[in-house]
Amino acid sequence: MILSIIANISMTAWVLAFTAALVIGLSKAGIKGIAIVNVTLMALAFNAKESTGIVVPLLVFGDIFAVIYYNRHAQWRYIIRFLPWMLFGIILGVFIGNDLNEKTFKIGMAIIILVSVGMMYWWDRRKSKSVPTHWLFAGAVGTVAGITTMIGNLGGAFSNLYFLAMRVPKNEFIGTAAWLFLIINILKLPLHIFVWGTITVDTLLFDLKLIPGILLGIILGIRIVKVIKEDFYRKMILVLTALGAVMILFK
Repeated sequence: MILSIIANISMTAWVLAFTAALVIGLSKAGIKGIAIVNVTLMALAFNAKESTGIVVPLLVFGDIFAVIYYNRHAQWRYIIRFLPWMLFGIILGVFIGNDLNEKTFKIGMAIIILVSVGMMYWWDRRKSKSVPTHWLFAGAVGTVAGITTMIGNLGGAFSNLYFLAMRVPKNEFIGTAAWLFLIINILKLPLHIFVWGTITVDTLLFDLKLIPGILLGIILGIRIVKVIKEDFYRKMILVLTALGAVMILFK
């Protein structure tokens, strides 16, 4: 199935895939919240489940560059607190993803994201400096992030909300997320290869042709992030995450 999809790719699918690679670069460079765009574009170019296997190696490539550039800003205490719950969610996602009704998944996730964004907006309006400290917060958000990153590469929306809730500054936000998702996406590779069979030699060769799009996105993203002010960055992520939730419904 994967081989036939790659072998018979149309010009439209090529354009969609290259644009998705560009968006991945922008996202990994720090323009958080737009990752849903690449997921949507890839799902339009290929079947939904097959597209996840094409995207994961591209995400790893982008993560490596993000880690190299933002490594000095990483805050490992947030990764240590959040990562185990994401791993637990990924394990659940492997089994759920085989039989889950896609429409139900999309509607449920969009509602959760929008409610979460609304809560974060209310939180910011209160100007409260307090952050959630109970383990249940990291546990719940991390588990959902793990499930959604395995099923549709959409865990970024929930990790964004977690880091925003922790009031992580802009550069630390990007550096911490870079390491978190490099670890997560590397761990997802064998699951896509051996369990779901969505990563093959053909998909990897196809991914190689999309690398220039990621590099272009990273270069543009780094320049954009440098001129974005801290307060605007938080608002931008909330808005883009909310728009992403709406786009999920039309994926």
